[in-house]
Amino acid sequence: MSSTRQHSRFAPDRGLTGRMVTTMFLIGLVYVGFTGLLIVLLRGAWPLILVLSGGLFVAQFWFSDRITEKAMGAHEASPEEYPQLHGTIDRLCALADMPKPRVAVARNDMPNAFATGRNPQNAVVCVTTGLLRRLEPEELEGVLAHELSHVAHRDVAVMTVAGFLGVLAGVMTRVALYGGFLGGNRNSNDPNTAIALIVVPLVSMVVYALSFLLTRMLSRYRELAADRSAAQLTGRPSALASALTKVTGQIAAIPTEDLRKAQPYNAFYFAPALNAREAASQLFSTHPSLEQRLAQLAKISAELGR
Repeated sequence: MSSTRQHSRFAPDRGLTGRMVTTMFLIGLVYVGFTGLLIVLLRGAWPLILVLSGGLFVAQFWFSDRITEKAMGAHEASPEEYPQLHGTIDRLCALADMPKPRVAVARNDMPNAFATGRNPQNAVVCVTTGLLRRLEPEELEGVLAHELSHVAHRDVAVMTVAGFLGVLAGVMTRVALYGGFLGGNRNSNDPNTAIALIVVPLVSMVVYALSFLLTRMLSRYRELAADRSAAQLTGRPSALASALTKVTGQIAAIPTEDLRKAQPYNAFYFAPALNAREAASQLFSTHPSLEQRLAQLAKISAELGR
């Protein structure tokens, strides 16, 4: 099992590995620093802070696949329900020499896909019914290979942890402010309480901003890395390019209200839930532009042609 975990046939990417290590190191520093500051400011509540921060972190990491599935309205799909979907994933996993993840389907007309889970043995790959309805078999294969690359490279676990840091900062700040741990009285003349009431929300905002920037630093590169790995594994970059063009165009036609509901999960999607104008103006987008992704695939296609 260990060899399967560590050596899939997806092309290794040192750039992605380096970025993941850097992101996790910086996230660890921020996480420890934030927890330490809360312990200093809220001396009487340090046991609760440690239990809360540790418990939430472990729960999010351990159950990230189930949490994400539920949030996105996905349900596990059996081979009897979706034989073509399972057959494609079976072939790709055999080709990549990696364990088969759980397979899920979300009943959603927005054409998209995502992968999540803490490791290849506890991962899920999900597609929407909108994606299954719109893509040709070779296009679907390209999208699924892209998602399996995320699983094999373990970047879904790093994104889960990185994204959770901002959520954790918000939860712990609310507990501190409204749980009676800042002196129990906001009108208190205690200068330490007054300082904490200012510092804790301020630090929480800084932590959220750092978490946001760290996830964006990794997210765009990991999408390009997954496109590369998928194209090289299947040997059909043109099929993935066709799927990207089709999915992006179809998403642009989805009503704005529906897109906004999906946008909190953009970092996990195959293509972001943005209309054409939003995609062009997103300075901190979770994904590289469609033009970047297509240019990379065209280059790979030319290389394979030689």
